Amino acid sequence: MDGCAISTNGSGSKSCGPLSDYHIPDYILKPDSEPVIIDNAPICPVVVFINSRSGGQLGSGLIKSYREVLNEAQVFDLSEESPDKVLHRLYANFQRLKSNGDPLAIQIEKSLRLIVAGGDGTASWLLGVVSDLKLMHSPPVATVPLGTGNNLPFSFGWGKKNPATDKEAVKSFLGLVKEAREMSIDSWHIIMRMRVPQEGPCDPIAPLELPHSLHAFHRVTGADELNVEGYHTFRGGFWNYFSMGMDAQVSYGFHSERKKNPEKFKNQLTNQGTYAKLGLKQGWFAPSLTHSSSRNISQLAKVKIMKRPGAKWEELKIPSSIRSIICLNLPSFSGGFNPWGTPGTRKKQDRDLTAPYVDDGLIEVVGFRDAWHGLVLLAPNGHGTRLAQAHRIRFEFHKGAADHTFMRVDGEPWKQPLPSNDETVVVEISHLRQVTMLANGHCKSKSVEDPMTPSSHGHENDDSDSLEDEDEWKEGRKKFGAADTFKLPDEVDIAHLS
Repeated sequence: MDGCAISTNGSGSKSCGPLSDYHIPDYILKPDSEPVIIDNAPICPVVVFINSRSGGQLGSGLIKSYREVLNEAQVFDLSEESPDKVLHRLYANFQRLKSNGDPLAIQIEKSLRLIVAGGDGTASWLLGVVSDLKLMHSPPVATVPLGTGNNLPFSFGWGKKNPATDKEAVKSFLGLVKEAREMSIDSWHIIMRMRVPQEGPCDPIAPLELPHSLHAFHRVTGADELNVEGYHTFRGGFWNYFSMGMDAQVSYGFHSERKKNPEKFKNQLTNQGTYAKLGLKQGWFAPSLTHSSSRNISQLAKVKIMKRPGAKWEELKIPSSIRSIICLNLPSFSGGFNPWGTPGTRKKQDRDLTAPYVDDGLIEVVGFRDAWHGLVLLAPNGHGTRLAQAHRIRFEFHKGAADHTFMRVDGEPWKQPLPSNDETVVVEISHLRQVTMLANGHCKSKSVEDPMTPSSHGHENDDSDSLEDEDEWKEGRKKFGAADTFKLPDEVDIAHLS
């Protein structure tokens, strides 16, 4: 097969070798196929999952190109076959072939890498399936940015702009996947429990059909060990973030609009512009004028945290003005911003806050007052209101403040009914296990185990620019926007925000 050259974002080029480096023969993928003899095992065998419904027409174009440069049987359209069925079939075949002493199956299973192309929800779906397999060596995952936010790909150096779909672009990406390094990341488990209501709904109300992924809430069965008689119990999980409040409300509006008018959402830039318009329309830029204080997080819920495994629960004080709270695992939110930033030396000493490592068993809890507060992220060292780092966090909702709120996990929003009687709705997030990602050279994520990750010391420290406290924020807001450093991202057209 032909060789190829790849570009690494202006840092030179390198040969990615023959495409046989990535090729998997039919008999490994299809249990009913005849075995073949191959001289050398592929260096970087890949299985590719593509959501053909993501990125407008880009998903279909990617499927066509990948199937042209690889074995067609190792490229799967997620609208036709779910990843759990594919991987269960593949690993069952691995076991059968290895028991027969097949050396190629042993080598391919050991070096297998997965590629997933889609939005953050699609990537989380695959990560959930891989996590559930509980393999001795889970295949690492590379993500192709094919959604609106693309926080997962951006966190691991794969960019956030939708990619080209021609064969040369696919060959280039495969070359990067072969050179990528492995990095473990934490996954987080969610339990939501409430008594069976005498009247009214309690189920999460989604604006669209959520994929069959771990990140979406599902009601547990009566046989599940988490089931409690007299209660409805839902479980789910995430890799990037759980958020609640006004940001989730805007996301809910976006997904609802996209479901009703899918023909208007064919372009990433258009989608981002529509998202910004919804934020303006729903009052995210002026919530104090359009939303009552009952929507503030401190009015909606009591929040408790467990800072370390086995520690005691303690109540977390939420400033009264916070209208959106984010539990963040990766250093990317809302299309590439890092709400946590890098705490300086003073914050580390006074509040026991550290850099946001993706594999330390801790989740960063950040609050925002409104969209103007969110614009702080555009400034150097900008960040939200750092509330805590925790191993577990619990939200307790009681009757009185509001009849519903909005939540989302990894880009998938829903409208959550709240108690209409004296019962309590509880949402608890806890550390679950880890999965393995593939990190490209421009990786933003930091690992406590990886010496190649950037240091959390030096110019990234933000002691001098902190807008942590209420008074500091009020003063900072007066000056914000006047500095030369206030810039919109290059890919955002200001016309879409007017």
